[in-house]
Formats: sequence, C-alpha cells, structure tokens
Amino acid sequence: MPTFDTILNDMRPGQKNLITDVPHLFVGHAHNSVLKSGVTVLVGEDRFTAGVHVMGGAPGTRETDLLAPDRLVDKIDALVLSGGSAFGLAAADGVMGRLRQAGRGFEVNGRIVPIVPAAILYDLDAGGDHDWSETPYPNLGVKAIEAASGTFGLGSVGAGTGAIAGPLKGGIGSASAVLDDGTTVGALVAANPVGGTCCPTTGRFWAAPFEEGDEFGGRGVPERAAAETKNARPGTATTIAIVATDATLDKAGATRLATMAHDGMARAILPAHTPFDGDLVFAAATGARPPPGPAQMAQIGHAASVCLSRAIARAVYHARPAIADPVPCWQDRFGG
Repeated sequence: MPTFDTILNDMRPGQKNLITDVPHLFVGHAHNSVLKSGVTVLVGEDRFTAGVHVMGGAPGTRETDLLAPDRLVDKIDALVLSGGSAFGLAAADGVMGRLRQAGRGFEVNGRIVPIVPAAILYDLDAGGDHDWSETPYPNLGVKAIEAASGTFGLGSVGAGTGAIAGPLKGGIGSASAVLDDGTTVGALVAANPVGGTCCPTTGRFWAAPFEEGDEFGGRGVPERAAAETKNARPGTATTIAIVATDATLDKAGATRLATMAHDGMARAILPAHTPFDGDLVFAAATGARPPPGPAQMAQIGHAASVCLSRAIARAVYHARPAIADPVPCWQDRFGG
C-alpha cells in the first residue's frame, strides 16, 4: 500500500501538461468575439464512464442526474462546458447533432441517442453583445466538437472567453499528472469564480504549492491568504471542470473521483463553493488501464485535485485582454 508521502509526491506532469495526456481524449474550443462567450467540449475516441459532483450554490446543468451510480446509462459520449449562463446549455444540442451523424450514442430500440452532459458559467457581464434573437450556442457546440484535438489553447478561449475570476479575468486551464505506476490523470477547467485565485498584492497564486516548474509564473507561495472577490451577485459566477483518468472506473468510482477533485478548487480559489457559484466537477474514465484498488484510488483522486488546482491558476495566468473587459488580466496587473 502506498504511504502518504508516496501519494503526495509520486507524480509528474504529462508530456503536454493537458487533460489530453489521458490517451484517447480530445478537447475543442469555439468562441464568438462579439458575444464574448464560447464553448469547450471534451470527447473521447470512444464512449467513456463519467460521474459528477456539485458543490456550488447556483449550478446550471444538463443530463447530470443520469450520471448517478444507480442510473441506467453506464457510458457517455461527450462533456460540454459553456458560457452564456442557462442559454449555454443549448450548446449540447449542437454536439449531440454531430455525434448522431457519426453514429455515436446510447442505443434505444434501434435509435441512437448521444449522451452529452453539460454545465454552464455566467459570462453575460463580460462586455459582450448578447442582444441576439436566435441562440448562438448550438452552432458554437458544433464548432467546438469539430475542433476537438489532442492540443488546445488556454486562457481566453472556448468556455473561458468571457470568464472572470474574482478581480481578474478567468479562462480555460488544464494540467496533467502521470503517477508512479503509469496511470495518467488530467484536469480541464473554465475558471469563473466569485473568489480570487491569487494574493491581491503580489499576484502569487493560492495554488503555488502545487506548481510544476513555472507553469503559472513561478512566483512562489503567498505569504498569507487574503480573499478578494468581485461584486458577488446570485448566479453570476461558477467554476466548472472535468477531471479524467485512463484507469477503469465504474460510475461510483467516477463520482468519488469528481468528489475528491473538488479539493483542488478549495486550494486554488478563496472563497470557493459559495452560494453564488455553481461549482461542479465532472469525472471521465476511459478504462484503458486496470481498475485501481482503494489505495491507488486515493492517489488518483489526490492527483486529480492537484491537477485541478494547477489548471485554475493556469487559466488565470494565460488570460489575455479584449475590448470592453470589465477587469484586468493577471498579466496586465502582475506580469512583466
């Protein structure tokens, strides 16, 4: 059985330091610069097992109930993270359409129904034009899944295009870890929390104890924890994430993985899981490696939480300015 020190220390970033270091997973982004919003999709080479855990007080979701361990469907086809508040849930329609054309989905009496759970964040105050008459999100979903590949951008892209993280711009972040036995774990996040992600005076990230190299600036550990938030209003925030592994997990195992990964939000955001946030973590398991025992499952869950902390910091670190931004980027305030 691994010791506690082994669980903490025996991991290294994957080759790309992205969730797509987990083999057979792909990520695609799409965004609209006028809308100042976008969509991010995770899809597998094949269907995969998934779970979910929600800890925020204001979630916006679709098809999450069927991920419970006692529900019928055992595998899903894709996961969607979207901006647009509740309007963004329609992005899953576009993703479903493309998957149906590809013949992928859950078979019901000879009919194919793609299973595409989704979660949204609020970005309607990011400076974009939302005076549309027909929702743009299904088309963004189509573009995102069509763009899915093994490499993808971070920062102000996809579902993170209009994200705000406390007093700074948020965005898309990702990170990965390879454990000592070869198991790969990764995280993908759209960081848009009420809480802050770094010290308000030095810019040092709360996630700094887990930083690998200088993946988010190498500034070191903050001297003290001091929360800084934007003007919190109900339903105006949310950090939504996906953690993934190539281990074989059933839906109960995937749910446990998602639950453990929430620790990564609490380490990287002050405060996290507020009444104003819809904080949610999906978990995906491709099943390429054997099922883990309880001790190895603890290691995989810890790695997922660490990857999520790092991904949140990377999301903010890589954010870039755009016209009509209501808040500055980390690079503008602390970079140089």
